[in-house]
Amino acid sequence: MRPADDSGGDPDGRGAERGVYEQVAEAITTGLREHGPAAVPGRLCGAAVALVPVDGASVSLRGSGMPVHLAASSPYAARLAALQATLGDGPCRHVLDTGSPVLVRDLAAADGADRWPVFAQQALGTGVRAVYALPLGSGSACFGSLDLYRDTPGVLTDRQLGVAGLVADAMTSALMDLPYGLPDGDEPWLSGLAADHDRVHQAVGMIMAQLGVGADEALARLRGDAFAHGRTALEVALDVVSHRRRFDTR
Repeated sequence: MRPADDSGGDPDGRGAERGVYEQVAEAITTGLREHGPAAVPGRLCGAAVALVPVDGASVSLRGSGMPVHLAASSPYAARLAALQATLGDGPCRHVLDTGSPVLVRDLAAADGADRWPVFAQQALGTGVRAVYALPLGSGSACFGSLDLYRDTPGVLTDRQLGVAGLVADAMTSALMDLPYGLPDGDEPWLSGLAADHDRVHQAVGMIMAQLGVGADEALARLRGDAFAHGRTALEVALDVVSHRRRFDTR
């Protein structure tokens, strides 16, 4: 659902801002009430799509060697997050490296195609034309990225960027404040995410042993294999860990 036009009737934007706060608060409350803390990041991605003129949203956290995909508004957005993690490139990686937002109005133009040629080509193939990536946290304290995807080129207005920033702030606060553990002895809600990240590192270690290379080279081989076969880095890592894929054989 695209938000209404942001002009007229409320020159200060205070009514619109209150509406944003209400929808974001509802996303958090509904996630906690119906599904627990694990549902909140996905709910906030959905809120971003409802409040800003974009077609998908994903959130990724800083990880050792590659971003860690946390949640998305749809499988389409999740795939784009996984693509950036697999390639080790794209707006998300830039945000995690610099702590600064990235606003790409048209991936087909030079500012996108020249900056991230492989990511831009792959994203354009899925129908994405614009990407807006916002830091979670800021500067040296940036720990994640909220990525917004749109199927049509163009810029976001100052007010639309302000709304996206409010969602990013809410995501930051939620991730910092949500309880890590759950009652009744359930597993911590981030345990599945941590397990996936551990599988990638385990696979990198196995590739290092198989090829006698360093960690950076092993991760590059893992990513290259995933990209060459149209898979994600995690999918290939799971094959390596389960001994279905080796890198020292032809």
